[in-house]
Amino acid sequence: MPVALAPSKPSSLAHSACRRVGIVGAVTTATLLLFAGPALAHITVTPDSVAAGSTDVLTFHVPNEEAKADSVKLDVQIPTDHPIAQLLVEQVPGWTASVKTITLAKPIVTDDGKFTQAVSEVIWSGGKIPPGQFQDFSISADPMPTGESQVTFKAIQTYSNGDIVRWIDLKQPGQPNPDHPAPTVTLTTGTTTVTTPAKSTAAASPGSASDGLARVLAIVGLLLAVLAGVLAMTVVRQARRLAGGIAAPASSGPPTAPAAEAEPAKAQTAKSQPAKAGSKNPAQREPVSTGSKSTARRGQPQPRRRG
Repeated sequence: MPVALAPSKPSSLAHSACRRVGIVGAVTTATLLLFAGPALAHITVTPDSVAAGSTDVLTFHVPNEEAKADSVKLDVQIPTDHPIAQLLVEQVPGWTASVKTITLAKPIVTDDGKFTQAVSEVIWSGGKIPPGQFQDFSISADPMPTGESQVTFKAIQTYSNGDIVRWIDLKQPGQPNPDHPAPTVTLTTGTTTVTTPAKSTAAASPGSASDGLARVLAIVGLLLAVLAGVLAMTVVRQARRLAGGIAAPASSGPPTAPAAEAEPAKAQTAKSQPAKAGSKNPAQREPVSTGSKSTARRGQPQPRRRG
């Protein structure tokens, strides 16, 4: 009587594999949020390293880190202790830029002339950055300050729900990165005037090394999540195939005897069946006598002669 085999092993294997893949996915997501989340939410400036005295286009990358509010205002403060003589603002569609200036106690003299005023603040408003999106704001600085190792642009970000985030903290030597670091540009030695595109990249400064590492970890986390999904699909498919392979014999008849066991059975059947009339069975043949004809006759009874 055929017995149906229940494919319990493959099912349990599939459930176990799914649980393991779920754990891997959860750990990957947690790692991604832990390392990548804070770094990717910062306001950053590119390039983050330029030559002192050069003309450069600086772009502020502003993400929205709120879940249910729009970013509606950005206030970037331009340092005035080492002012920038000529600062131009790029127009952003949907946004209005306003510029605040101060009168310098000591005028700035450049190849383009003498400047008694400098920009101290640039404010973008009127637009909005929805949750999960970002916006770039660019300025042209001519020339970048000299005699300094870096320039800090403190920024204040305002949301539609009234929240205000101040990106004004400075990194201290030997201390971890602050929660709200101010966008900073490192100044390298050099006096050649160079125009740098807004999207160009330069050597990373020490202050941005941790952000670069966090972005790398974010990419690795995404790759791990993709691999975990592929592994889950592969394990489930293999479990289903294994379950189908075990369930198939349940619908068929009794198992067939192996070939090695079938041969003796055939021989035994042949012995048990009686030989047909007129057929010759090699196993029942008598050996042929090798003696002479006379010897064979002697062994036979002779008829009596009448006298």
